[in-house]
Amino acid sequence: MDFSQFLTVQLPTLLVVVFGVPAVLAGYIVGFELVVRRLPDRTQPRVRPWIWVGPALAFVTVFLVYPALDTIRISLTDRQGNFSTANFASILGGFPTGGAWIAIRNNAYWLVLYTGFVMFFGLLLAVLTDRVRYETPVKSLIFMPMAISFVALGVIWKFMYSYQPPGAPQTGTMNYLMTTLLHADPVTWLQNKQINNFALIAAAVWGYTGFAMVILSAALKGIPGELLEAARVDGAGEITIFRKVIFPLLMPTITVVGTTLVILALKAFDVVYVMTQGNFDTDVLANRAYFELFNFGNPGRSGAVAVILLLAVVPVLLFNLRQFRTVEARR
Repeated sequence: MDFSQFLTVQLPTLLVVVFGVPAVLAGYIVGFELVVRRLPDRTQPRVRPWIWVGPALAFVTVFLVYPALDTIRISLTDRQGNFSTANFASILGGFPTGGAWIAIRNNAYWLVLYTGFVMFFGLLLAVLTDRVRYETPVKSLIFMPMAISFVALGVIWKFMYSYQPPGAPQTGTMNYLMTTLLHADPVTWLQNKQINNFALIAAAVWGYTGFAMVILSAALKGIPGELLEAARVDGAGEITIFRKVIFPLLMPTITVVGTTLVILALKAFDVVYVMTQGNFDTDVLANRAYFELFNFGNPGRSGAVAVILLLAVVPVLLFNLRQFRTVEARR
């Protein structure tokens, strides 16, 4: 890009973003504030919050609600633009191996195993790191995988699962350990249909355990020490204290973290796309929607998969919001 193009195209766009957008928002707020002040005193408190929420609602409507509704419309339309449920019939037909049923099965694996293991290791590490001497550096080390994207995580673990034929030098970490420590044959971690889904889930668990640990550790530190001391004075052991005192008090936070992980499991895409592209029966719903649209050129079937994913995510999201309100109400 030459300097003249920067002056004529990029610079005006930059100025509009930096100065124009804040100016429009300021004008919106000031203008409507003047209108609100002319209203009766009883009406002003009810109207003013909507003035501030208005831009956010407009943003959500344009960039979230409208695309969702349009996706539903596309999913119910055939290639000629006529109303049809054939896209859903194609996606949900052929049970148990046809359509998107393999992707649905794999999403169920992610839902149970990914959520369960991240919660288990996150809670375990939150309790253990709270008792070690060098708590901060240990937590920072465990949380470090969260600093990289899931795409980079997939690349890293794809190298770790790399396979070379028996007798050849193993470049992948997992197969190097298999051949040197266990003296076993190398394993095709990403091609073997019996274990490849679990290998992908293990990589994702490594990446997100730090997230669960940090949130649960913060909740753990919010438990009054007097309760724990009182339980010890009454003769309760550490395991009993955890079961009877710590775990019940952590349940609201565990529920929020768990439902967040459920949403992430349902939306799993990055790791699968980078490591296998859904081959070898590792497909998931988000990956299937991507390939239906960009590889097969079928927006109807892609929209149908997206709608199925939306119907699965929305109830969990609403439950999560309800739990947030419950936690806030107890503070």
